Amino acid sequence: HQRSSTVPITNLSPHHRVKPPSLSQIAGSQAPARGARMAKSSADDAELRRACAAAVAASGARGEEVSFSIRVAKGRGIFEKLGRLAKPRVLALTTKHSSKGEADKAFLRVLKYSSGAVLEPAKLYKLKHLTKVEVISSDPSGCTFVLGFDNLRSQTVAPPQWTMRNIDDRNRLLFCILNICKEILSYLPKVVGIDIVELALWAKENTLTLDNQENNNQEGRETSVATQTERKVTAKVTVENDLVSQAKDEEEDMEALLDTYVMGIGEADAFSERLKQELVALEAANVYQLLESEPLIEEVLQGIDAASATIDDMDEWLRIFNLKLRHMREDISSIESRNNGLEMQSVNNKGLVEELEKLLERLRIPQEFAASLTGGSFEESRMLKNVEACEWLTGAIRCLEVPNLDPSYVNMRAVREKRAELEKLKITFVKRASEFLRNYFSSLVDFMISDKSYFSQRGQLKRPDHADLRYKCRTYARLLQHLKVIYP
Repeated sequence: HQRSSTVPITNLSPHHRVKPPSLSQIAGSQAPARGARMAKSSADDAELRRACAAAVAASGARGEEVSFSIRVAKGRGIFEKLGRLAKPRVLALTTKHSSKGEADKAFLRVLKYSSGAVLEPAKLYKLKHLTKVEVISSDPSGCTFVLGFDNLRSQTVAPPQWTMRNIDDRNRLLFCILNICKEILSYLPKVVGIDIVELALWAKENTLTLDNQENNNQEGRETSVATQTERKVTAKVTVENDLVSQAKDEEEDMEALLDTYVMGIGEADAFSERLKQELVALEAANVYQLLESEPLIEEVLQGIDAASATIDDMDEWLRIFNLKLRHMREDISSIESRNNGLEMQSVNNKGLVEELEKLLERLRIPQEFAASLTGGSFEESRMLKNVEACEWLTGAIRCLEVPNLDPSYVNMRAVREKRAELEKLKITFVKRASEFLRNYFSSLVDFMISDKSYFSQRGQLKRPDHADLRYKCRTYARLLQHLKVIYP
């Protein structure tokens, strides 16, 4: 773990050149034995850190401090199988402290070497989105791992795999990431493929070595830097304690789970013998129970026979009922069909009666009109009734003609008889009225001629008075008009 002070970015040259390492230097040797002094790592290279700071400053980032930097090899697994070589990269952990009360930020920067052996930014990850640190199980050395972020645009593309030079470099990088997440972001990402107890023990064993190396290389550092180092040591111890406590909790949970399945059996032979004894006891109990329950079985069989006989009787009754119900259904269906026919007939009869009533209303001859037409008097006092009778007779004859009557009724016997009756009334009335008018006006003319008072006398000239004649003609004028209409 890098415990030295961070390198400020503002005082470094953006064109600081660092010779890129070869892939054999990055992923060559394995980790030393536990307790031995660690080999020199690129994480202790001050020149590399200054080059990283210069590259970060050249990218336009302000206020970021490089806390840790190390050389790695970048690969993607499937491309290596196809024969492509891994690419040398530099991973730099940077922090940004805000003086305006905002939360501190932590970043993981991926730097690559340009054609002029100058470091330049290639990728930027925010550690607040780091959710998983997974060591690749297919790598037997254990130096290859993957960092999982939850804000990647394409989750279907496999994330890059980072390969370290040895186990110590891997542990230093992972432990530094965990320290920053715990100290600045107050959380720990999920660790997969590595024993967290082993990682905590490694950190505890190598803390003293790292402290001695850094103290020898950085004597005379300012008091503020020492204070910052002590704070990081405290954070490291906190992470170690968290990892150890997490491992202990998992171990206790596993022991509690296993304790729930303890059955108090020491040997398999004893357990088998115990099972055989219990099986024999169960079989014997079943035999005794069957022998003791024989009377009950007989009673149950008798009940079953009685129930079977009852079921047979019920089946016979159901057959009889089914036959009767079938006949009843047929009768009901016949009755319903007849009822439907009767209902339809009733509706038709009702409509027919209404239509016949309307027709009879047309064919009915009022008694007073019949009396006036057949034998009524033609006096002046009854002339109004005679005129009304003529008007009704004219309308009745017109109602029985085709335009005013349905053609289907024209040839009906009742209609034909009623039309003949009306014609007879018409002829009778016209004959009587004509005879009356001829006689009446003839007698009236004879009376006027015989009366000398209507004419001039000798020596007295006067105009004949026709007022009475005009009055008589006006009285019978309407009757003459109706006679003309009835009998043209």
